[in-house]
Amino acid sequence: MTVNTESITIKQQLKGRDFLTLADYSADEIAYLLELAAQLKEQRKQGNPEQPLQGKTLGMIFEKSSTRTRVSFESGVYQLGGTGLFLSTSDIQLGRGEPISDTAQVLSGYLDGIMIRTFSQSEVEELAKYASIPVINGLTDSYHPCQVLADMQTIIELKGTLQGVKVAYIGDGNNMAHSLMIGAAKMGMDIRIAAPAGYQPDPAITEQAKSFASGNNIVVTESPVEAVKDADIVYTDVWASMGQESEQQQREKAFAGFQVNTDLLAYAKPDVSFLHCLPAHRGEEVTAEVIDGEQSAVFQEAENRLHAQKALMTALMG
Repeated sequence: MTVNTESITIKQQLKGRDFLTLADYSADEIAYLLELAAQLKEQRKQGNPEQPLQGKTLGMIFEKSSTRTRVSFESGVYQLGGTGLFLSTSDIQLGRGEPISDTAQVLSGYLDGIMIRTFSQSEVEELAKYASIPVINGLTDSYHPCQVLADMQTIIELKGTLQGVKVAYIGDGNNMAHSLMIGAAKMGMDIRIAAPAGYQPDPAITEQAKSFASGNNIVVTESPVEAVKDADIVYTDVWASMGQESEQQQREKAFAGFQVNTDLLAYAKPDVSFLHCLPAHRGEEVTAEVIDGEQSAVFQEAENRLHAQKALMTALMG
């Protein structure tokens, strides 16, 4: 009875909320979303899905192109009984200089939720400030919280728990590193991030993540071997993210020695699992042998974007 009462309370807390960063959500709220994601995944597997978003519409604003974010959100809202509208910034007035505040208020009169994938975190925060409907951060240069929800769902499926799991992230201290640190800190995972000097996570976000930790460790290092030692999960991302293409050659030099390959994985636990948010560049941040090998769970992880985001939309918009 106690668990049920707590779940009802959390459900009420989440309805109508924004999802801008995992820092805004408690461990109990994240756990609720992950349990709901597992439930929705099982319902789909059994062919008995619920449709709590009947009559609801999600507007999806894309300033950055996408495969996983667009398809998983559009499919997800449809499976939940709702409708998704793809809104490229070249198709709406936001791309022609209309203030974000005006766009937010106009869309609030038409829609039941907004997902935005863009560059600046401040744009997402301004959109949420003026919108009267939930705003979901589909990705910014600072955070990628939807991906980390799916990552945590995948880790539970692989390891049975989050508590005490050791995660190693190798590569650019980017939006993925930031959100992974926050998620790990909130949910009791140890995380070690290995990135070269000049490419490490934002120190302010690192300190924020550490403030959420309760006995679990958050370490930033320049040594991939130190990060991977005895890890349960090894994670990486591309060296040059969208918008950084001009830095490709410079980054290839900086990240030499940070490739996830079989030699590096040998320092992890024998049953280590490999994750990558995709898209991947085989031969750069990861070898084909690793990402296409038995220890890789990247496509299970990619599928879980659908289920984790369905849980999110159900909780915020349902």
